[in-house]
Amino acid sequence: MRTWHTWSNLIVLVAIILTLPVVGAARAAGPFDKINHVIVIYQENWSFDGLYGKFSGANGIADAGAAVVQVDKSGKPYATLPQPMDTTKNPPTLDARFPANLPVAPFDIAPYVPPDKRTGDLIHRFYQEQYQINGGKMDGFVAWSDAGGLVMGYYDVTNLPVGKLAQQYTLADNFFHAAFGGSFLNHMWLICACTPTWPNAPASQVARLDENGTMVSDGAVTPDGYVVNTAYSVDIPHPADITDPAQLMPLQTAPTIGDRLSEKNITWAWYSGGWNNAVAGHPDPDFEFHHQPLAYFANYAEGTTARTAHLKDEQDFTTDLRANRLPPVSFIKPSDTYNEHPGSTDLLHGEQHVADLVKAVQGSRYWADTVIIITYDESGGRWDHVAPPQVDRWGPGTRVPAIVISPYAKRGFIDHTPYDTTSILKFIETRWGLAPLGRRDAAANDLSNAFDFSTPASTNWVWWALAGVLVVLAVLSYAYLAFRRRSRK
Repeated sequence: MRTWHTWSNLIVLVAIILTLPVVGAARAAGPFDKINHVIVIYQENWSFDGLYGKFSGANGIADAGAAVVQVDKSGKPYATLPQPMDTTKNPPTLDARFPANLPVAPFDIAPYVPPDKRTGDLIHRFYQEQYQINGGKMDGFVAWSDAGGLVMGYYDVTNLPVGKLAQQYTLADNFFHAAFGGSFLNHMWLICACTPTWPNAPASQVARLDENGTMVSDGAVTPDGYVVNTAYSVDIPHPADITDPAQLMPLQTAPTIGDRLSEKNITWAWYSGGWNNAVAGHPDPDFEFHHQPLAYFANYAEGTTARTAHLKDEQDFTTDLRANRLPPVSFIKPSDTYNEHPGSTDLLHGEQHVADLVKAVQGSRYWADTVIIITYDESGGRWDHVAPPQVDRWGPGTRVPAIVISPYAKRGFIDHTPYDTTSILKFIETRWGLAPLGRRDAAANDLSNAFDFSTPASTNWVWWALAGVLVVLAVLSYAYLAFRRRSRK
């Protein structure tokens, strides 16, 4: 009798424990409170039209109109596209895989270079992108590229691994990278919504502009001391061949999203491919120093406890996921082999890597309350037909893909809401009640249109079913005990 009674109490207790997460979600104070884990996967260097220009229902290449026209630096329209260049060669050469007289129009790269092969890279820098956008005309991409007609090339990723995820969940087709230019500055905007500073930078690092503000010679630093193109931190890791500390950026002190999360005791991590080897002094060939934005900040300098706690290798993400210690906020930065960066890798390896990461999360205990945001740091200098909004001197830049994946994400949905990289910050800030980092993230749309919080997460039925079965067993057990008592009387 006592054994039955003990088992009945245990069954009821387990049923209550199982239903707690679901009941808690149902009683959330606000809709974002149903999301307890945010995972940002930050890929590399593709415009929206460059990957999703043929995606059904999206604002794509068919809507380009006059933005297809490209003009040279004197304003004269091109008759044909210059032959694409292979910038992976030293020196760069004409890429014989492409025809020399392609029409001035977006073209499918796949017949010439399949998505499992590498193309050349394209210039993607602060001043050049502004000249490519040309006040919203979007007609300067060919003229200001170093890769010829490749700038107008695209892949149709609809049926590639990440494209299939976009079909299932929410694809944002009005999402712009935060700042003009390349990876360095857009990684900074992802974590601080700011442009870093370098007072008294060496003259060799400073761009020269004429009296009209037009670039005369390029550089990493603006004349008034803002770092807008790739530079390296005075702290490690940085390239070993830079031995003069004067050529390295000073540590930054602006607040970051990591600081804001830590202030609220919310755990987080930046997981970067190859990080452990880089900080040990033997970086992998595909490790990029300028893709590590938090390493540029004093709060995460070498030797600090914050660096150890928050800056991790991408392999640690998989370990933490399997060990049930995933933090509420995760940023994943794959190495060059897997980040889709043209010239450094092929498209397909990166797509499959991202899909594998998503699958791992979906198979974990975290999936029911997680959102995964896949986006690209910047457009890689590639053409897109949609003019970015004019907000401030820093951007936004060209449109890039963004995919929102969650049990709460709208299914098969294309979100036309205007977003930029700082919308990710706004989502995190809104979810955990954090102060904004600057004007841009304070004013940004917060991705809410990508979600439907009206019903419980689709996987929660498993918890309800299991809890229900245990409750039924408990009721039957108590009924049996009552019957035994009456029989003994």
